[in-house]
Amino acid sequence: MAALGWLTPRRRSATARSVLAGEASAEAARKTSQDVSDQEQQFPVHGDVKAAAFFDLDNTVMQGAALFHFGRGLYKRKFFETRDLAKFAWQQAWFRLVGVEDPEHMQDARDSALSIVKGHRVSELMSIGEEIYDEYMAERIWPGTRALAQAHLDAGQKVWLVTAAPVEIATVIARRLGLTGALGTVAESVDGVYTGRLVGEPLHGPAKAEAVRALAVAEGLDLSRCAAYSDSHNDIPMLSLVGHPYAINPDAKLRKHARACDWRLRDYRTARKAAKVGLPAAAGVGAVAGGTAAAIALHRRRR
Repeated sequence: MAALGWLTPRRRSATARSVLAGEASAEAARKTSQDVSDQEQQFPVHGDVKAAAFFDLDNTVMQGAALFHFGRGLYKRKFFETRDLAKFAWQQAWFRLVGVEDPEHMQDARDSALSIVKGHRVSELMSIGEEIYDEYMAERIWPGTRALAQAHLDAGQKVWLVTAAPVEIATVIARRLGLTGALGTVAESVDGVYTGRLVGEPLHGPAKAEAVRALAVAEGLDLSRCAAYSDSHNDIPMLSLVGHPYAINPDAKLRKHARACDWRLRDYRTARKAAKVGLPAAAGVGAVAGGTAAAIALHRRRR
């Protein structure tokens, strides 16, 4: 009994210390959670006119390549032959299966598109682009990425698409999504008619970074307060320009680079979180369909 009397106070004391430790831990967790929430609420910063967001298009905002979808629409309207459609289909299948921009395939697609539109009026292609968006592109917009763009718009910031796709197609997509505008590859036209040549080079890789830098100067933006989103390692120059880079549906090289640089990642292809996720708090709002699935998957994983 003497021994039991000696043990009881220690056991009771240990229990008290455990309760205290548990309460302290719970309070710290709650505070940490609130701190994280507060940090997320700060981005995007509402009313920050020096900030803006730049989104790659293919496989970032939209599944697949815009140029390939545009080619399908042009084939439907008898702009080219069946053999050309087969080429577009193969390029699109490759892009969807591999999920990586193959320079040779992309160049072939651009060359094909330029030869197809040669002699057509810019206004004609813009009008057709509106129809093609409804037919092939609207249903391929990633809801989660769309929600990210909307978070910036809701914060009063401008949002641009930055893509190697023709600027006419990019402009149609940006307008239909309610974005500010688009930077894209410019095809030469004379008196409103396409010549079949480009003005300069395709807006790809380092060219995107240069376009973003030039736009930032023209708009009076502070790139350290801006955000950029892309799926491709080809866009590392653009992502590296801004203070808030995001890897969306990243290819293997971008994923590796993003992890090394501690960039935020998000993968909507599998409705799961990537290695590190840091999304604006408003990103989940309005992310219906794919966004909702991602939220469910995250909840289950946390459980």
